[in-house]
Amino acid sequence: MKVLLLLGFIFLTMAVHGKKMERCEFFKTMNQLRVDALHDAVLASWACLAETLSNLNTTAIHYNPDDKSTNYGIFQINSHFWCDDGKTPNTLNRCGVNCSELLGDNFVKAVNCVKKIVAEEGIKRCHYKLHHASTPAHSRTAI
Repeated sequence: MKVLLLLGFIFLTMAVHGKKMERCEFFKTMNQLRVDALHDAVLASWACLAETLSNLNTTAIHYNPDDKSTNYGIFQINSHFWCDDGKTPNTLNRCGVNCSELLGDNFVKAVNCVKKIVAEEGIKRCHYKLHHASTPAHSRTAI
């Protein structure tokens, strides 16, 4: 079983073409997706959030052993609440997407999911969890 999971992860990382974005490239992409006008959240907040969570890496994946969930993509969207990775117990999948769709250069689905998260919970909650979490950055679930 562990071999199958390892092979699945290898194939997933081979199939997803992602990269670490430059800040200007991130701003341009987010501006094209009209994120700056969302709920008074400024584009700089989004850049700060993505940079802090994933170092602007569109294929970042971090496992959270405490609740057996995983954070995916440039915004580190959590598999327990927001996406389905097929392995997280009792996932809510509130964005209605497969977690693998949140990885890679085309992060439209990740942005749409983040818009849903902010609409439901607000960006201030995300910032609070970032700045007040006592856990390492890779295990923070900001969104």
